[in-house]
Amino acid sequence: MLLKENIPFRYVFGKIRYEVLFITLYAVAIVLLYNNFHFTRISIPLAVPAILGTVISLLLGFRSNQAYDRWWEARHIWGAIVNDSRTLTRQILCFTEVEYEGDAIQHMRERFVKRQMAWCYSLGKNLRGLNSREGLDRFISRKEQEFVSHYTNVPAALLELHARDLNKALEMGWINQFQQVELDRTLSRLCDSMGKCERIKNTVFPVTYSQYIHFSLLLFIGLLPFGVIQYFGFMEVPVVVAIASCFLLIEKMAIHLQDPFENKPTDTPMTAISNTIERDLRQMLKDQELPEQTEQQALQFYVL
Repeated sequence: MLLKENIPFRYVFGKIRYEVLFITLYAVAIVLLYNNFHFTRISIPLAVPAILGTVISLLLGFRSNQAYDRWWEARHIWGAIVNDSRTLTRQILCFTEVEYEGDAIQHMRERFVKRQMAWCYSLGKNLRGLNSREGLDRFISRKEQEFVSHYTNVPAALLELHARDLNKALEMGWINQFQQVELDRTLSRLCDSMGKCERIKNTVFPVTYSQYIHFSLLLFIGLLPFGVIQYFGFMEVPVVVAIASCFLLIEKMAIHLQDPFENKPTDTPMTAISNTIERDLRQMLKDQELPEQTEQQALQFYVL
């Protein structure tokens, strides 16, 4: 959703505020024991947490890379949806250009193109777990709304309506068999893109892998105060908090990126992309009613 806006500091550290608070209290307790009660034997060689921190850094780097791959694949798929939506509109408009364009052909064109706009918005909401039928009345007729209401997967129902219109156009002689095949190929690519998005959405990142890294990270943070206490004294508290915050933020970043369809500021900007598709398709349709360009959504909804 958010592409260029800076994410507020409050939102970023709000994700780890409880962890940071606990680590601060923990580090303060260690420094009080060391300096005020002279528990000097609690210090350990710095090499112990350093080695563990190096291993965790490698694991976090690998996980962040895998999470980013999922996010980038999702963005790549939606880039293909943009291209295929424009291609489908161009094909349906050009293939149905005949010497005499009746009202039936023009009505079919408008219905088909607006249904494609509805498909983009509906797919985005469906992936985010929202009501995928909301807002469809702007694009499709009441009869088509009634048709898709019987489907759990609304985007799939809209593609089925696309296919029915292509069969009707072929029967009426508005397109020939070769054109029908090309249009069907474009629909198949859109269906493939929808399936790829659903695969990313429904494939859970391995829970055991996440838990092992998290437990190792907690062990590293727990040992860190004992390794730096003899070098920094009371300054051990901000040092430990700063290092722990860096590791925790990297872990949170990977968690957010691994789920690109969860309606968060870091997810794929499907609403903005759908808005761009709608604007382009309306212009191709010679429609003067262009949508307003969506601004990047404010973070007030998320910073709660």
